[in-house]
Amino acid sequence: MALFDLPLDELRAYRSESTAPEDFDAFWSKTLQEAREYDLDARFEPVDTGLSTVRVYDVTFAGFGGHPVKGWLVLPASAEEPLPLVVEFVGYGGGRGLPHEHLLWASTGRAHFVMDTRGQGSAWGGGGGTADPVGGAPAYPGFMTRGIDAPENYYYRRVFTDAVRAVEAARSHPLTDASRTVALGGSQGGGITIAVGGLVPDLTAVAPDVPFLCDFPRATTLTDRHPYREVGLYLKTHRGRTEDALRTLSYFDGVHFAARGRAPALFSAALEDQTCPPSTVFAAFNAWAHDDKSIEVYEFNDHEGGGPFQQAARMRWLRSYA
Repeated sequence: MALFDLPLDELRAYRSESTAPEDFDAFWSKTLQEAREYDLDARFEPVDTGLSTVRVYDVTFAGFGGHPVKGWLVLPASAEEPLPLVVEFVGYGGGRGLPHEHLLWASTGRAHFVMDTRGQGSAWGGGGGTADPVGGAPAYPGFMTRGIDAPENYYYRRVFTDAVRAVEAARSHPLTDASRTVALGGSQGGGITIAVGGLVPDLTAVAPDVPFLCDFPRATTLTDRHPYREVGLYLKTHRGRTEDALRTLSYFDGVHFAARGRAPALFSAALEDQTCPPSTVFAAFNAWAHDDKSIEVYEFNDHEGGGPFQQAARMRWLRSYA
């Protein structure tokens, strides 16, 4: 696939036309306040994985609605003092997988927390184990239109709340240093990272790679690749609901969370990416509020982005922060 979006010089100046709802901040403040009415109840159970260089904990904590959410905490085997903390969110359809899939960040001497994504974990990787007990309105198969009838019902309200609570759960472990907390992830995980970056005020850094869930008005009309296409297919059946759907999505648009970002950020974009078009990524990057921000661009890559090259770039970049 050749380049299909804006030229790079136009991407660097591109601004989304998406408008944040007037009650955006109030909506999220109320959402998180309600979630915190439930005891976090973070539990860390040691797991015998057969791995000698790391210690692994099977984590359960209370997310949105007090629902149990799973995760892994992976620590260097020699850890005795609190370590810089990396909290990772995973891509669309995936789950927390198996512990041996998550060895990179512990190998750098950091604590690594991987959040399961509720209702997902059955499309790739080692699977997931967190149910989503909410949501029964008509939806197109997938997750993008679950509860799209209203912001209060939308699927990603639950996921983003889980993600904020995941940071709180990870920080509660005695071997993690809450003052040096990084959020990162790719694709859907990148979109969740941006949301967390806008909702958690004291992160040390964020690193969203080829992020999903950004600039919905453009994304849903520019690409016909899933998952964004789920929205179009829903509206193909539910004629006349476009304005209502976009209103709901505006509460979850990474562009608006980016405008509230208060930590240094390293983004990445791929110019042949039809899953998360580069203009939608640059929309969030250009809106990111913190001055210390940069973006890696991969000119001839699709949604795989920088792959191992971006992993190396993140490791180099994070040396300055955590």
